[in-house]
Amino acid sequence: MNVNGKHYRTIWVDQEDPESIEIIDQRLLPHRFETVKLQTVEQAHKAIRDMLVRGAGLIGATAGYGMYLASLSAGSKAIHNDLREAGSFLKSARPTARNLAWAVDRILAKVGHLDSSTEIRKTALTAANLIADEDAQFCRQIGEHGRSLIEAISSKKAHKRVNILTHCNAGWLAFVDYGSATAPIYAARDAGIDLHVWVDETRPWNQGAKLTCWELQQEGISHTLITDNAGGHLMQHGEVDMVIVGSDRTTYTGDVANKIGTYLKALAAKDNQVPFYVALPSSTFDWSLDRGAAIPIEMRSGDEITSITGQTKSGTIETIRIAPESVVAANYGFDVTPARLVSALITERGIVKADKTAIRKMFPEKNSDKL
Repeated sequence: MNVNGKHYRTIWVDQEDPESIEIIDQRLLPHRFETVKLQTVEQAHKAIRDMLVRGAGLIGATAGYGMYLASLSAGSKAIHNDLREAGSFLKSARPTARNLAWAVDRILAKVGHLDSSTEIRKTALTAANLIADEDAQFCRQIGEHGRSLIEAISSKKAHKRVNILTHCNAGWLAFVDYGSATAPIYAARDAGIDLHVWVDETRPWNQGAKLTCWELQQEGISHTLITDNAGGHLMQHGEVDMVIVGSDRTTYTGDVANKIGTYLKALAAKDNQVPFYVALPSSTFDWSLDRGAAIPIEMRSGDEITSITGQTKSGTIETIRIAPESVVAANYGFDVTPARLVSALITERGIVKADKTAIRKMFPEKNSDKL
């Protein structure tokens, strides 16, 4: 997407140094736009763990490139063992996002039959590039399918403007390009549909306030920042036509793990007859899980709740404490929205009901006795 009118992906190979991967340090947005080079698997792990990169698709792409970086430093004689260890290390960075383990396992499968360390490194890079390219392409396709839902609402409204509520950041910054929840918004904008986005602030990291607002501002899309608890009020007063969120892991039965607070939005949407959509590429499905209760939920540091980071009037970025020194904070990173609250899933293959039968039909190659 665009940054000051220039197109960027969120991760790319340094053209002058192909053994370096460049990312955007999302911790500094929206106040500063800075890129960081990753040159080791340890740096890739840190980037994922410490939220320089975040979001299902981008975590997966970073893990793919992290495996390529691991191949560069792995010993020639024990390269497969070194890569397996690197893969386990990367998977430990964040447990909930399905794309992380999916990308690691995909790279390992691609190089598993190769003997030459040179060929392994070349193949790992090719596979990582493909993961990134597919992520961008799938998100673009999600946008095209999701646009039809926005068009349908617009055609029924007297004043035509469609009000969309989203939670967290499932935009370009959470993927390689386009985003999942934002892709239909961009596609609808390009089709000339009048729309407006209600943006949840999304405590404690404030990805909505910091990232989604910045993205929409760069793209010239009308939006308003709201507190996390305002969505239900807006729905009660007819100010929300639809909700679109992303997903970090979705079971093959349609239960959705997404940023903490998503479940409450789904409940409010159900109570007010507001359609609730989840946009995700197929790489986010967990084909081994049949219930959301089995999804591992990341518990992050309580410091993220007791402190807040922002830019001062002087332009410096500082972190200040907002809770008593002795307080105990429980910081759950995600919650699970059951399939019964999801109007439909928007994937790169089309719009599908959030249930096992429909999902199996759309992805027949995933069918097995286990499913």
